Amino acid sequence: MSDLTVPHNGLESLKALVLDSLSSSHSRRAYGTALDEFLTWYSVAPRGGFNKAAVQGWRMDLEQRGLAASSINIRLAAVRKLAGEAADNALLDPAIAAGIARVRGAARHGVRAGNWLTKAQAEDLLRSPDSSTLKGKRDRALLALLLGCGLRRNEAALLKFEDIQQREGRWIIVDLVGKHGRVRSVPMPAWAKAAVDDWGRAAGISTGRILRAINKGRRILREGMTPQSVFAVVTSLTSKLGVRVAPHDLRRTFAKLAHKGSARLEQIQLSLGHASIVTTERYLGVRQDLHDAPCDRLGLTVY
Repeated sequence: MSDLTVPHNGLESLKALVLDSLSSSHSRRAYGTALDEFLTWYSVAPRGGFNKAAVQGWRMDLEQRGLAASSINIRLAAVRKLAGEAADNALLDPAIAAGIARVRGAARHGVRAGNWLTKAQAEDLLRSPDSSTLKGKRDRALLALLLGCGLRRNEAALLKFEDIQQREGRWIIVDLVGKHGRVRSVPMPAWAKAAVDDWGRAAGISTGRILRAINKGRRILREGMTPQSVFAVVTSLTSKLGVRVAPHDLRRTFAKLAHKGSARLEQIQLSLGHASIVTTERYLGVRQDLHDAPCDRLGLTVY
């Protein structure tokens, strides 16, 4: 069939199949929002069927609204997956689903540099939580993990006390499973470990998830923080300081400050868990210097 002529509860079931196929909770939220938006758009006016032309019209509408390429592409990816599930469940002709899959995404121009904090701003941020309260101690431990170890927000949310161990006389986050299943170990500065220990003692916890939810009654819940709650805490604290950064920008700040402190590029790459050093260079804004190149520093006298 060429149209998505499925009852509303059928569409919800189809959307559920799409979301169930995703392993990341962040992706499930993003795809769920994208599919709700698309289905609303699709239903408000005649579209001539759920086909390549309709999805191209959806893309044009997104572009006219001035959305960023990354925002457009995540929405298109969700709709392509919806078409695939519809075809697999005999609700859409496979040839039409294949046509939808060929709808091109929005082109990205350049590389997003992102934001980062100066050393002074980072220090102000680390001092900003009220350390006399449980929430303040937790938030300071959260910031210490993001700024001191360069963790992604989902990595910080899932981190356990047992993951922090001593190796060669220093504290290390061991066997951290990061993006695409890559495993790495991350050295931890003493001040970050102290912030985690301070929170753990005050909360009376020493095993399981480090970061825990705290309810309005200031009671610590058994549930760990979600990546979204990590995002909310960081944006709330940074906005109070008059800056606008997200958790991933604190990861960039870690890389920037380490590089300015003369940390070796490949060691920053290992801490961040980047598969390619090119990605690390993009974080840092590093460009090849043709005027003062490594070969100029060899110190060899041949002739």
